[in-house]
Amino acid sequence: MAGIAAARSATIDRARDPSWAERLLAFAERSHARAAALIVVLSLACFLPGFASLQPMDRDEPRFAQATKQMLETGDFIDIRFQDEARYKKPIGIHWMQAAAVSAGEALGVPQARTTIWLYRVPSLLGAIGAALLTYWAALAFAGRREAFLAASFMAGSVILMVEARLAKTDAMLLACCVAAMGALARAWLARALPRQPTRTVLIFWIAVALGILVKGPMVVMFTGLAAAVLSIRERSAAWLRGLRPWLGLAIILVAVLPWFVAIAWKSGGEFYRLAVGDDMLGKVTTGQQKHGAPPGFYLVAYFATFWPAALLAAIAAPFAWLHRHEDWAAFLLAWVVPAWIVFEAVPTKLPHYVMPLYPAFAILAVRAMTEGFVGPHRPGARLAYLAMPFIPVGLTAGLCFGTWMLDRTLPWAALPFLLAACGAAIGSWLCFSRAEVTRAALVGVVAAPILAIGVFGFAQPVLQSLKLSPRLAAAAEAAGCPGAPVATLGYREPSLVFLVGTSLDMLETPQEAADFLSQPGCRVLLVDSRFEPAFLQLLGERVTREPAARIAGFNINGGRRTDIGVYRAGR
Repeated sequence: MAGIAAARSATIDRARDPSWAERLLAFAERSHARAAALIVVLSLACFLPGFASLQPMDRDEPRFAQATKQMLETGDFIDIRFQDEARYKKPIGIHWMQAAAVSAGEALGVPQARTTIWLYRVPSLLGAIGAALLTYWAALAFAGRREAFLAASFMAGSVILMVEARLAKTDAMLLACCVAAMGALARAWLARALPRQPTRTVLIFWIAVALGILVKGPMVVMFTGLAAAVLSIRERSAAWLRGLRPWLGLAIILVAVLPWFVAIAWKSGGEFYRLAVGDDMLGKVTTGQQKHGAPPGFYLVAYFATFWPAALLAAIAAPFAWLHRHEDWAAFLLAWVVPAWIVFEAVPTKLPHYVMPLYPAFAILAVRAMTEGFVGPHRPGARLAYLAMPFIPVGLTAGLCFGTWMLDRTLPWAALPFLLAACGAAIGSWLCFSRAEVTRAALVGVVAAPILAIGVFGFAQPVLQSLKLSPRLAAAAEAAGCPGAPVATLGYREPSLVFLVGTSLDMLETPQEAADFLSQPGCRVLLVDSRFEPAFLQLLGERVTREPAARIAGFNINGGRRTDIGVYRAGR
């Protein structure tokens, strides 16, 4: 209690002599427009560095982008395909958004828009910014503007959202849908004494659920449904959900999602549901799909890295939720997090972004506990635990220096000032925390996030040329061949190569197929992994030039090995 009193006293003293942190929060507190503007600026500072220069990240991102590109090529916006293979894993929503972004890019004159990966990332960028803004809106149901702004800042600066904002996938947009739905559900729960909820709350909830279903199927229903079920059990009644007007919601969902789900069922002969539900969703529940299996506890460990810089503050705040579990606000946050977390820990397939829709609840809990003076060095072990704050920037700095040296025999010199500044800010955050300046510690940590993003994504990432195999191979293939020449690859089969070279890229299986391909008449280009070159050259004989036009060496992240690829041409 003495520690809490000291923390509150420190807050009063700072109010008399405000620091830069207090002035910033006071500025954000004056109006929703100011808070939203600051959140957008912070989000852009965290998400834009490296947004265009980062290569297509294998394997999921280029699969999504390539499927969208094929929709633009064929004019078929119902079916989802990767080359000739049906890609029936996720619904259509993100592909429509990506297609709209690329079409806008073409209309604005962006060169080679259909192979410009950053255009496909625009929906993820908008989803990430939207998620930060919606965290602010959701937090307003639990706290004031100041606390809501800080919660949104925690989300905007989180490592996981900085990553997902740069990937042309579903997860950033799903997060925005989930936060909107949970924010509306929170308002319905906290005002459940009302016979009817405001129309705005009802529409936000059901539109967010409908859009979430179009983006990633039943995930948004799982998050909202688990929370609603737990709260109804606590209340011993589900009558409070009537305020959300379920029949209106069902109509909104059917109007939004039914046309495409019927169309794809007809188009695929029901195959979409067999693959999306039977293979993809149930496969993840029963087995660790695509080498992503991990034991229970994985998400707890990953949380401290993926929710940096706010992870430690939220962890210290966790007992606060349990102490107040009988209060409506804490009951909702616990219902948001606990059942879904248990489900994800129990499922064999585990990826860090699966639990990302739970992180806004952690952010809201952290700021609520900070406001009450619960979070601070007076908590048992908190001062020592917060020493881990610099681990992420220090670890990334060391890892990037080691990686650039081992792979490319260079160092990320331009990135080092920013990386070291982020390390310094993280250390400064710990110093503030140790002096019971918790709000300042939180904001210093948030400031460290865009500095780290500039260093990692803006300056260090472009230096790692060894990791940019597909862009370099695509450029070499274009330089070696004739315009429109057929291109094939043997051994290197990453989806990013298909996206960059073209849908017609021929994925060969054997050296014999490679030799036959290059021996055909006309100008053509062949990419051969060095593992297959001896057999390929033996079969090729003297039919065409045996010397490669170029060699591209690098490191394949997915294979976890160094790769050396010969670029062969014929008929030029």
